[in-house]
Amino acid sequence: MPRALLLESIHAAADAVLVESGFTVERAAGALTGDALRAALARSDVLGIRSKTELRAADLAAAPHLLAVGCFCIGTNQVDLAAAAAAGTAVFNSPFSNTRSVAEMTVAEAVCLFRRLFEKSALLHAGHWDKSAANSHEVRGRTLGIIGYGHIGSQVSVLAEALGMRVIFHDILRKLPLGNASPRPSLESVLREADCVTLHVPETPQTAGLIGASQIAMMKRGAFLINNARGSVVDTDALAAALHDGRLGGAALDVFPDEPAKAGDRFTSPLQACGSAILTPHIGGSTEEAQELIALEVAEKLARFWERGSTETCVNIPQVDLPVLRDGQLRILHVHRNVPGVLGTMHTLLARAGVNINAEYLQSNPSTSYVILDVEPIGDPALLDGIRAMPETIRMRTASNATSRG
Repeated sequence: MPRALLLESIHAAADAVLVESGFTVERAAGALTGDALRAALARSDVLGIRSKTELRAADLAAAPHLLAVGCFCIGTNQVDLAAAAAAGTAVFNSPFSNTRSVAEMTVAEAVCLFRRLFEKSALLHAGHWDKSAANSHEVRGRTLGIIGYGHIGSQVSVLAEALGMRVIFHDILRKLPLGNASPRPSLESVLREADCVTLHVPETPQTAGLIGASQIAMMKRGAFLINNARGSVVDTDALAAALHDGRLGGAALDVFPDEPAKAGDRFTSPLQACGSAILTPHIGGSTEEAQELIALEVAEKLARFWERGSTETCVNIPQVDLPVLRDGQLRILHVHRNVPGVLGTMHTLLARAGVNINAEYLQSNPSTSYVILDVEPIGDPALLDGIRAMPETIRMRTASNATSRG
């Protein structure tokens, strides 16, 4: 039976999907590293992780039987995607299932910042009764600036407008505004105009350090900053300095440059000394609803890949999909280097053996190709051995109905 290893307390909804596809499921609550990770990978056909388990080239090299990795989260930067592609290991993620959860928390944090609710709560916990309305405002009529108008940013836009906020946004791509939101031509224009700025950008070399001391200096005095995107996007030392000297009125951060690997590990940040900062432990998408949706989505992608070789929505190798395999046919799933002549060689080997091809689908990127062939039953195993032994082959397996073998 194929084996699935699920780390980091992935929602239990994933288990039923994988078990139905024939997997045995092993679990571990936290992230694994080093020898412990490699030992676990050695007995696994697919791996499920969240954001803390790092899968690098050396780990993949030690796991030649690993067919696929499911990132049960939005990001995939914790996996060496190029190394996974070179090994023929497909990587899947869930880019949209936690959209609503992150958007709701972002808008809730904006309300809390404008009303200074966390500061009032901290005072009350310390025994101080402060009923003053000073520096406490409604969000209605305030300008929210959104950096990154993708699925989450646009959802924040809709929710914020429902509360009466005026929304402006900037994205590196031209995006259709929702509601009355208004685009701005640059990051700087949003920073200068908004009363509250919220970040919803991916982690890329271009977004690293996107908000530093010079960008904070462009913001309105007393404005708020929210980062529920990636920890590398904001210079937390510069932000802490701006909060201490009153340049900014407050901030909310759910992500940090350095985050503990598991629950209970110690967390440190220069923002811990800032009473006007709302700090949360990377829980923007951590609702029961979002985690269940993510578990179902990624597990279903892994199951489809196992059962019929579908790489639809795969992030590192070409996306190929064919319908459910018909009875009596064999499916050949072949990942190979993208060089001329590979298909010709495969077709020749099959033709010489008198095997008919009933369906074929190929997709390629500059380095890798993935082809699915549905063929008549093959009587001679040496034919498959010959295809597998082609020098361009990265990984090959076959499937028959709901069964798959390496």
